[in-house]
Amino acid sequence: MFVGITNTPRDYAWGSRSGIAELLGRDASGGPEAELWLGAHPGSPSVVTSATPALAGERLDAVLAADPEKLLGSGRSRLPFLMKVLAADGPLSLQVHPDPEQARAGFERENIAGVPLDAPERNYKDDAAKPELILALSPTFEALAGFQHVSMARLLMSELMVGASGEDREVLSRFAEELSAGHPAQTASLGSSADVTKVGMPVAGDTVPAHSAEGNALETVVARLLRGGDDVDRLVAAVVRAAPRVGEGTSFAREFATVGELADRFPGDPGIVISMLMNRISLAQGQALALEAGTLHAYLQGLGIEVMTASDNVLRGGLTPKSVDVDELLSITTFEAEPVPMVAPMAPVEGVTVWQPQGDDFVLAQVALGDAAGVHGYSLSGPGSASFALSGPAVVLVVTGGITISGATDTISLARGDAAYVSPDERTLTFAGSGIAYVTTTP
Repeated sequence: MFVGITNTPRDYAWGSRSGIAELLGRDASGGPEAELWLGAHPGSPSVVTSATPALAGERLDAVLAADPEKLLGSGRSRLPFLMKVLAADGPLSLQVHPDPEQARAGFERENIAGVPLDAPERNYKDDAAKPELILALSPTFEALAGFQHVSMARLLMSELMVGASGEDREVLSRFAEELSAGHPAQTASLGSSADVTKVGMPVAGDTVPAHSAEGNALETVVARLLRGGDDVDRLVAAVVRAAPRVGEGTSFAREFATVGELADRFPGDPGIVISMLMNRISLAQGQALALEAGTLHAYLQGLGIEVMTASDNVLRGGLTPKSVDVDELLSITTFEAEPVPMVAPMAPVEGVTVWQPQGDDFVLAQVALGDAAGVHGYSLSGPGSASFALSGPAVVLVVTGGITISGATDTISLARGDAAYVSPDERTLTFAGSGIAYVTTTP
């Protein structure tokens, strides 16, 4: 069964005013449009369109709940993933997500404590983990993800001090000493975190010197920053003053530019300093990043397809006016040097590209047919038809052109901006036409 679906973009303040509308050929609302949710998450479930007359206007979560055996597949009571179009015109909060055990324990703990689900201080809205993947559709997609090695952070601080003077230099020097506590100097062969394509930049699969999670410099420093105080205020101010004064020869020009951008939006926030300890990443169009439990991250700017498990569990760590539970954040964050968690694409058949992160939560596929041109110069060419096998339910979004999709029992035609829910009994989907479609399903 194919069910046409739609939704209204979420109007978070960091959202772009044009990105989603331009991608999908819609009229812009005039306000920020941050995320378009395609799925059955109760926070913003998709609505069935008139393309499915008998169900038009109903919420997708209610439709699936009425016949889960047929529409979700045996053993499923809910759609396990959520697909989004994400358009960031500014930074999202620094955040981290729990693993399954942490999510179950945290959800139960807050329920027992009687914390309302809609309370601003609530950390766990459900009992599920929230691994996620972002695929860049804009020419670049900017992000922070995971911690770089302490040796790189020390090198960054030494270059930052070139732009400092007087008392600021002393403040920065003391911070550099904190980063060195318990960690003798090591040869930094990892390269700058400026670009995922830069020579020396570690990516998933590379060997990266790790720190134990207990008592390491990263954990100690981040904890102190998040707890705040006059000394933290002085450090943030010193960093913000020094960053624009560093000469052009620095290896960390993008990190220092990010300091300025974050300071403009979140003046005085300790997340400004934390950003310099993290991998600063620029995804090129068509590159994907996977974020597992415990990885501190923040998207900064860009347009992409985001996929995650159907969870809303977020622990925030700065760059936000929302509640920050420092103790809980520290308890689930991985304080180790991490390689950039890139996801290598696979091409099982002509016209189909697949990104599958670790685990068995979801798969994202791109189907490109004919000569398909999209926004931001995003264009692909492929065959006139292609097939993709399902092992569970799916959501399909067409971003350019027009595509007809046929399954075992049903057929649907989708134009640019159209989306559909697909029940697992359609089995193998055959795509025909000219355009680009994105498919999220189970592995």
